[in-house]
Amino acid sequence: MESNPVLLESKSSPINLLNEMQQLRLLGHLCDVTVSVEYQGVRAEFPAHKAVLAATSKFFKEVFLNEKPVDGPRSNVFLNEVQVADFASFLEFVYTARVEVEEDRVQRMLEIAEKLKCLDLSETCFQLKKQMLESVLLELQNFSESQNSEEESAARPSTVPTAEAEREPLDSSVATPGRGASSEGPAAKSKEKM
Repeated sequence: MESNPVLLESKSSPINLLNEMQQLRLLGHLCDVTVSVEYQGVRAEFPAHKAVLAATSKFFKEVFLNEKPVDGPRSNVFLNEVQVADFASFLEFVYTARVEVEEDRVQRMLEIAEKLKCLDLSETCFQLKKQMLESVLLELQNFSESQNSEEESAARPSTVPTAEAEREPLDSSVATPGRGASSEGPAAKSKEKM
C-alpha cells in the first residue's frame, strides 16, 4: 500500500539560516571574501560569504562567477565611492532582511542597492520612500484643510457679532421691574398694534 506524500515545511528555517549566517559573518567564521570600501579617504574592510553576497546581489554574483581562481581561499573585492556606513547597512540587510537607517539615508541605500543590483533592498527602499511621500502628502493635505477651516472660522466671527448686535436691542428694550422702566416698552407697543 502506497502512502500519500506529505509536505514538511519549516516557517522558521529561513530566519534561522539568516541569523546563523549573520553570526558566522560577525565572528569572521567561514568568510571567503573581503569587501573593501572607500569613500573620500575613509576605508573599511568587511569579511563576508560569497554565497550570501551572490544570492542577494547580481553585482557580486557576476564578480564571483567571472573571477579567476586565486591561490588563496579568500578573494577581495574593492568598491570605491561607497560610504562605509552604507555598505555596513547593506550587509546587515542582506544577512538579516532588515536594517534600521535614518530617513535621510534611505535615498543613499536605494542608490547602493541599484549599484550592487540588490533587488530586495531596492524594492524595500522604494516602498519606504513611497510611504514617506504619502505621509508628507497627507500632512500637507491636513495642513491645507486646517488652513481652510481657520480661514472660514476667521470669516464667521465678523457675521456673528452683527447677529448678536441685532439681538441685543431687543433684549435691552425689555423692561425690568427693578429699573423703573415703564410697562409701556416696545414689546407692549407692538402688542397694541396687533
